Amino acid sequence: MTRQWLYTVRNKLQVVRKGYADTPKGQIHYMEAGQGQPLLLLHQTPRSTDEFAEVVPILAKAGFRAIAMDTVGFGESYRLNGNHSIETYARGVVDFLDAMKLQSIFLVGHHTGAVIAVEVAVMQPQRIKKLVLSACPYYDSARRAEASKHPVMDGDEESEDGSYLVKLWQRRQGFYPKGRIDLLRRFMGDALLAGEGRVLGHQAVRDYPIDEKYGRIQCPTLLVCATEDPFSFPVQSKVSSKIPNSKLVPIPGGTVAAADQMPEEFAHSFISFLS
Repeated sequence: MTRQWLYTVRNKLQVVRKGYADTPKGQIHYMEAGQGQPLLLLHQTPRSTDEFAEVVPILAKAGFRAIAMDTVGFGESYRLNGNHSIETYARGVVDFLDAMKLQSIFLVGHHTGAVIAVEVAVMQPQRIKKLVLSACPYYDSARRAEASKHPVMDGDEESEDGSYLVKLWQRRQGFYPKGRIDLLRRFMGDALLAGEGRVLGHQAVRDYPIDEKYGRIQCPTLLVCATEDPFSFPVQSKVSSKIPNSKLVPIPGGTVAAADQMPEEFAHSFISFLS
């Protein structure tokens, strides 16, 4: 039975439903709210649909059927047994769309989710009406080679005494807004749930030839990015230059956690573009 959560957004009650879609490889967990044009949200590594818990009701109120899914290998979706790649994640998205009978959607991806969204848009161009890439990474062969020389983000080896969790908290704390322990707590919960995906998701982004894919995007594309995101904001002009007719909208003051840090600003950075 589908459980229901109630959120109050701008004094209007929104019903957020959670459920599982049956796909050929396993069940994919999702949340959704609202009626209208379907809009699918893809989260960053190692998060889950929880990253968009406040965003979904806002988009529903704006007139969309807003859906967030747990990327395969993350959250409560089926596990991958080490087979992590952007292509694998994207095939999971396509399987989800098929299971939900969604033929034409708006697609929004954040960080890793943005990279997955690029692959989906290239794989199934007829299905994506408009594309929103939030904090989309920029990689070319030189940057991939340089990145391979350094430890992967969130890559501390697990230890029996749990000390790696303290290191993970402290490292991530510098990229989160001060005083928002609640956001770090949500991140840590997802990181524990993701298991090996906590590291392999970042490796998948690094190894994916996104520089070969930017120019193959056919649908109207909007880039949004938080100005205090040190990973992505400095490279957004490069990403924009590679995607035909794309436009960049900054989210002032936001960090890598822009979606759950400032959900109103995050959602409204692209609502008018989709509408």
